[in-house]
Formats: sequence, structure tokens, C-alpha cells
Amino acid sequence: MLRQLRLFFIAVASVMLLCGGAFSVSANTIKSSEWATSEGQVRIQGDRVRYRTEAGDTIIRNDDGNPIASIFSTAYFRTDVRDGHQRPITFVFNGGPGSSSVWLHLGLYGPKKIVVPSDAENPGAAPYDFRDNPHSLLDVSDLVFIDPVGTGFSRAIGDGKNSDFWGVQKDARVLAEFIRMFVTKHNRWNSPKYLSGESYGTARVGALLAELQQGWGSMTFNGVHLISSIVDFQTTRVTPGNDMPFIMYLPTYAATAWYHDALPDRPDALEPFLDEARAFAMNELSVALLKGSRISDEEHAHIVERLHYFTGLSKDYIEQTRLRIVPHRFFRELLRDRGQVVGRLDSRFIGIESDDAGETPIADPSGYGIDGAYTAAINFHLKNNLNVDRMDEYRILSGQVFAGWDWSLPRGQQQGFQNLAPHFAITQQRNKDFRIFIANGYYDAATPFFATEHSFSNYGMDTDRVVMKYYESGHMMYIHHPSLEQLAKDLRAFYRGE
Repeated sequence: MLRQLRLFFIAVASVMLLCGGAFSVSANTIKSSEWATSEGQVRIQGDRVRYRTEAGDTIIRNDDGNPIASIFSTAYFRTDVRDGHQRPITFVFNGGPGSSSVWLHLGLYGPKKIVVPSDAENPGAAPYDFRDNPHSLLDVSDLVFIDPVGTGFSRAIGDGKNSDFWGVQKDARVLAEFIRMFVTKHNRWNSPKYLSGESYGTARVGALLAELQQGWGSMTFNGVHLISSIVDFQTTRVTPGNDMPFIMYLPTYAATAWYHDALPDRPDALEPFLDEARAFAMNELSVALLKGSRISDEEHAHIVERLHYFTGLSKDYIEQTRLRIVPHRFFRELLRDRGQVVGRLDSRFIGIESDDAGETPIADPSGYGIDGAYTAAINFHLKNNLNVDRMDEYRILSGQVFAGWDWSLPRGQQQGFQNLAPHFAITQQRNKDFRIFIANGYYDAATPFFATEHSFSNYGMDTDRVVMKYYESGHMMYIHHPSLEQLAKDLRAFYRGE
């Protein structure tokens, strides 16, 4: 159960609009001797790219000038260019809350990557395949990977307490201060700037936009990358009276059942089938759930039949759910007759458990299947490539952070569910150059793609400035080699304004 909880942290998301910052920073808060530096080169898209790295701690101080937090980051700067100050710079983080930046660092953006099996197989034990990343985005943007307080090497220090930083608003406030400091220190105020987040990190992106771009003295951004996005918590949180998840998950259930050949009448092509599932979820299932007990017997039978067609679950089971299929139950039920469970982060993965009668999986096979490889890779990379030589633990995922997280919103912004989507629209309205890139995995059962489509189709969003892409993989679509290659191409096009 502990591992299941740890894996849950990667993909949980929540959102809000932030109030003003609470930190001030004196000059000379960073000593150059505290930073580990190195140089390297990598071939990206066939071209050699030379770069310099900086890895170390940024000290955040309170209004009294006392240290309260130490934020660890790893930055890569391309050096074989004339005017580096004009290059784009991208600030990257993962989610949780409680996750370090290791996944996007060594899975997608950075010049080194860990390679795990593309076909959703368990990579086993060390030694792992850790190599240069020919798809790194370092050729088009400098990269800064940030570990929030309580993850990586980042810690509360001095007068600071964990509770000062473990919360939706608190987290964004301190990371915004870090970004301001970094931009000033490296003279990047006039550089094109981007934010990239995965899972809860996409909510963090929205929170940072509200903190950094709204108000006087703002820092504007050219765009954001939302990897496996969730910005409206109502779309996925299963609570009594909230029917949204049962609608939003349906196309993901359909994709998963299609992949595992668990459908009663499996079509040849995935995407037309998903279009059919979208239409059913929007136009029929939503209406049926709204009607509740007022639904006719004939309509109820029709919905049961269609749910069976799209999910592969038995009609008897669907009847027992009252048309409301809970995600974690689906992961257990779909392949129960085979003695298998499917993954949550990536529903292509399958696992075998000792209890075939369980209601939900004991653990997520798509989580424990890659955790060890990424943990080994970041620790190897820090010491051998980045010259970071320290004995304290680099925290990949922290259950303490998630358990201690403050999800509250400022007064006047309280909702039943946090929803940040309107604030992306606000940012578009106030910044004509602001664009949004969204990467969706068809087999991502943590942040379903249909929910993201819903979130970015409302609130006056300028859809001409929203780029929506899809990949035949899961939450971390970059572990699937063809998806990694395509995602990197799509991100390069986004940087070019295409």
C-alpha cells in the first residue's frame, strides 16, 4: 500500500489562483562555491550541442532576511551560440505534490535519459540503460529543473518550516521567488520564457502564472507545456454527488480495453473508436447520469449495453455500478478473468497480484515498473555527470509532502473543486503572445485526456493558441520510444511558433 500511495503522488492535481508573494531576497544569497558545474556535449537531431551545467541550492529568505528554504535546481545552458541571453529558457518541474523533477529531467527534456522498455515491460534491476538523449530540447531552449521544497535536495531551513511551503499557494509563492532570482542572476529577463509541468505540475504552472504574470512588476511568459494535464479537479475526483469523473474517464476506459483486446467487438482503429466514445460520453452517458432514477428502463438498458461495448466490462457488473464506473475498480475489473490488473499511470502495463478477489489493485504496475530505474539514473547522473557529491538523500517522491499538503484557496476563491482553467484564459487575454501546448496520453488513466479537452474548451479560451497533441502511451508518454520522438518534434515546433 505504501508504494501505491507513492505512485499516486505523481498524478494527483489541484488548482487555484494565488495571492501576493511573501518573500523578499537580499543580494548575494548564493555563493558560487555552493554550485557544482560541469561541461558536456550531446548530439541532438544529428547536430552536436555543447553545454554547461549548474546544479546547486538557491537560498530563499523571509522579509526579515533570514533563510527559510533551500531550493535545489539543475540548469543546462547551451554554450555554442552567440547570444545566449536571447535564447528561450524553460523552467521544468513535475507534480505530486511531492515529486522531484527527475521524470521530465531524465525522461524527456535533459541531455541524458534513462531508457526503459517501450512496450510497457518491467525493466528489472540495475544496470540500466542510461545514455545521451538525442531528443533533448536543449538545442532549442536552456533548461532549468526545479525540485520543490521536500523533494530532491530542496529543504526548509533556518526559520522555515515545511508547512510554510507545502500548499497550493505556498508552493507557487516560493517557486516564483526562485524563478525571479534565477532570471535576475543569469540576466534572462529579456529571454523568451516557458514553464513546463507534468500532472500536478500543470496545476503548478497555472499557479505560477497567477503569481508571476498577473499584477505590477510581472514576468511574462511566451508559453507553457502541460504534460498529462489536469487543471480542473472536479473532472477526476470521485466523491458522492460528483458524476464528472464517470463521464471524463469513459474514453480512457475505451482506449485501455481496446489495447488489451478486452472489448466484445474490437474495432481495427483506435482513434475513430475514441471519437465514438467521446460522443457517447458527452451526449448520452452524461444525460443518463443527470436523470438518475428518472431514467426509463429502455434508456437504462441502452446505456448498459453501450458501456459494455466501450469498456468490455460485463453487463452485470455495470448494472451493479449504477452506470458509474470508478477508475480504481476498472483497473482491477477489466482483466480479472485473466488474473491481471492494469496500470493507472499507464494502462498498457499489467500486473499480477496475490489476491484475485480484490476490489482495487494493491499497487500500480506502471509505477513500480519504472521507479527503480529513474531512482538509479538520477543518483548516478548527479555524482558522475553533474559533479554533485553529497550524502543526503535525493528524494524522488515524498509521501510526507503529499500528506502535509494544504489545498486551501484564498478567501473569495473557494470552490467545491479547485479549477485553474479560467486563469489560463486570463493569461491569454493579458498576453497576446501566450500559447499553450498540451500533451495527452491515450492510456493515461491518472489524468484522462477527455477531461483536459473539456477544461480547455471553456472559459473563453482562445483555442487558436492551444496546441493539443495525443500519444499512444500513458501519463509519462516519453517512456514509449515512438511517443518520445514525436513529442520532442511537437515541442520543437511549438518553440518555433508552429
